[in-house]
Amino acid sequence: MSTTIINTLVSESRSVPRIWLEGQRLAHAGIEIGVQYVLNVSNQLRRIELRPAPQGFAGKTVSVSKRTRNDRVYPLIEVRDAIIAELFKVGTKLRVAIQKGRIIILLSHIAMRVQERVSRFLEKLKSGDPLHVVSLFHGGGVLDKAIHQGMQRSKLASYIKIGVELEGEYIDSSLLNNPELWRDDSIVINADVRDVNMLGSGIPQAQVLIGGIPCTGASRAGAAKNGLNFAEEHESAGSLFFNYLEWVKATNPCIVVLENVVEYLGTAAMTVIRSVLLHLGYEVSETILDGPSLGSLEKRKRLCMVATTPGVCGAVDFEQLAPIRHKEKKLADVLEDIPADSDRWKTYDYLVEKEKHDKANGKGFMRQLLKGDEDGCGVIGRGYAKARSTEPFIVAPHNPQLSRLMTPAEHARVKTIPESLIEGLSATTAHEVLGQSVIFSAFVAVGELIAKTVKGLVEPLTRSNVLKREATATSVEALKENLVKQHNVVQATLPLFALTA
Repeated sequence: MSTTIINTLVSESRSVPRIWLEGQRLAHAGIEIGVQYVLNVSNQLRRIELRPAPQGFAGKTVSVSKRTRNDRVYPLIEVRDAIIAELFKVGTKLRVAIQKGRIIILLSHIAMRVQERVSRFLEKLKSGDPLHVVSLFHGGGVLDKAIHQGMQRSKLASYIKIGVELEGEYIDSSLLNNPELWRDDSIVINADVRDVNMLGSGIPQAQVLIGGIPCTGASRAGAAKNGLNFAEEHESAGSLFFNYLEWVKATNPCIVVLENVVEYLGTAAMTVIRSVLLHLGYEVSETILDGPSLGSLEKRKRLCMVATTPGVCGAVDFEQLAPIRHKEKKLADVLEDIPADSDRWKTYDYLVEKEKHDKANGKGFMRQLLKGDEDGCGVIGRGYAKARSTEPFIVAPHNPQLSRLMTPAEHARVKTIPESLIEGLSATTAHEVLGQSVIFSAFVAVGELIAKTVKGLVEPLTRSNVLKREATATSVEALKENLVKQHNVVQATLPLFALTA
């Protein structure tokens, strides 16, 4: 006898929950019109089993009726009973297995995974044990330290259970400079995230997953440099969103955090991430974090997404994101006193010539020469130590023909990153760690908002707040549409990515 598996939802009819099954797929598994079925309900297993009623059975039964379509008759079963509400909420995903006329109704594997991660999270809260965190693309641990510190501000403890980073020097630095993030049972994985074996059942489960997917293909500079038509085309970074989602599915966290460049909003990858997370039972909130508004001198904007699980908390309301500090009034407030005879001061003649050449060719690239009285600086990237033409340089007060790069300490300060995080690193490596990181104070604020949302310490969503969120969502969608046009995203790739995710 053949088998039929049906994934369906608990619906509602006249205020009573129901499970509706129909079609040739029922007949394929041995369901015959007119047969009476007995309901056997197990509250403990959260399972409903339907078996053909024995001859002469006088109890309550469900009858297989018929549905006629296009002159063809199909079996139809409607299980409509208040007992369903004791097991499943309306909208719950179900798995219905039918074989030899026997029907078993259970939670779908996705619903079971949601239930499992909620139970695990609530047990952690009840016991007071720290949350387990999975950190992907860990770098030097800047993002993780910020989220950890922010959650700790509202007494929500955490530590890294699994940390994955390709560059050994970066993760070594984090292990030395972030002792609060690591414990004896932490698993350190120094590898390309694509090379980690995700098969089998030995992967620890987590409560939080944090990752800043490399943005090489999504940033304007990266797309232009690599001649990309769309972000996913990048040879090494383009498909990493797939691995990010694989880790979400494998470790089943209740809270998922993602950060990236603003341009990532308009990528096919971000569309897939949203779609997959929603299908897995998460509520997704997104915003654009503005560095100066959240305490930094560096004028860096960043996409931030937080996905939460109903049953633990509601969606994160970014309208309630509160700065933890105010930025300094001027750049000079964080600059070091560099002696006039220091070899840091240079003419950078090649950059002067490059600027002239760019202007002559109508490119518009200009050097960012700062004196210290400015209210901030532009974005400093991973390759800052290479002395690139458009990133910030400090002009010598004693000779305007000379300038210098910021020191690693100054770089950390304009991003509000604790200088202790780059202790022991060379200047080049320190700039790499800092340049690919986030505005620290912005993500401390995000971590605190996450903890307050979990603990119910934020203002409940009122109609006014809902309208604000809708307005924010509208502006984000408008930005996303604009970015899609700018980057010429090839939407034809979406079905393939969606299937593989």
